Amino acid sequence: MSRQRWVTKSDDPGSQNLTDGKKGSHSVGVTRQYCGALGKQDNCQVVVTVSVANGTMSIPCAYRLYLPEGWASDGRRRQEAGIPEGIGFATKWQIAVGALEQMIEDGVPPAPVVADAGYGGVTAFRDAVTARGLSYMVGITAETTLWPPEVEPLPPRRWSGQGRPPTNLRRSARHRPESARSLAVGLPRTSWRTIRWREGTRGMMQSRFAALRVRAAHRDEARRQPRTREWLLIEWPRGEEQPTKYWLSTVPEEIPVEELVGLSSIRWRIERDFEEMKSELGLDHYEGRNWIGFHHHGVLCIAAYAFLAAERARLSPPEAIAFLKPATLPQGFRPRGSARAS
Repeated sequence: MSRQRWVTKSDDPGSQNLTDGKKGSHSVGVTRQYCGALGKQDNCQVVVTVSVANGTMSIPCAYRLYLPEGWASDGRRRQEAGIPEGIGFATKWQIAVGALEQMIEDGVPPAPVVADAGYGGVTAFRDAVTARGLSYMVGITAETTLWPPEVEPLPPRRWSGQGRPPTNLRRSARHRPESARSLAVGLPRTSWRTIRWREGTRGMMQSRFAALRVRAAHRDEARRQPRTREWLLIEWPRGEEQPTKYWLSTVPEEIPVEELVGLSSIRWRIERDFEEMKSELGLDHYEGRNWIGFHHHGVLCIAAYAFLAAERARLSPPEAIAFLKPATLPQGFRPRGSARAS
């Protein structure tokens, strides 16, 4: 499996400016919504990002402001904030899929897509990733319904000879999929292993995990074929009353559980990236209100961070970082401040 990953997330790039006393409604995209920095709902902006990461470093490659429906449909606010005509309402997962498509088109080396349950809990997002030839490792909720190992949905009903022959899969009152939580609680003790994955600030990171092959069951009564089997990874730390995290993954079946755990935990690097961009490069210091200025500020901060990452790699080379290829300059490009040709 490639050691590179594509990691998608939602982030509040300006929580200090928008939730620490600034309660206005004029900054582009600001509304009352879930703020990751605060862990609750408040006035904020939300950005959808996709980063490319390996075991040593990571770089944001896509950065797009989420435009709530109230903004997308308000012509006056759109005009005041300079929102381009082609930008309409899209859910966060749809924005993320668009970013993945652009990265594929740009030739970024393909890699597993890693995302939290805000994305992974959406069946349409998982299907869209698969349709684009990418594997994924995504968080899901404990209520996600799954077919356990060795259990399949019922085949279509036998044709009665009248009407169209039935083609859809079935379930019954006694033959139904289970929730991820129910599956986890019912596993034997021998299914759980203590796995270490990296050194943290408080020592080696470790927890108990179980992994099994399942089929996602979301609305499969409307399908003719069951979904393909994939990994269900479950974390249940010692001392906890119930499992704490669940993931689905379409990476190859032969991958060791240790690699699954490592893949699921790569998002900590992305969190660290954005903390550094905010504290050292001023990502959360933009105080303008318009769409173009907001994205210009974010791109410049990311470019500065990419330069620093490249310098770190040059001084202490990590794994190959093919995604840091220099961009092609447009024809006739002239750096700001350079002398004009005579």
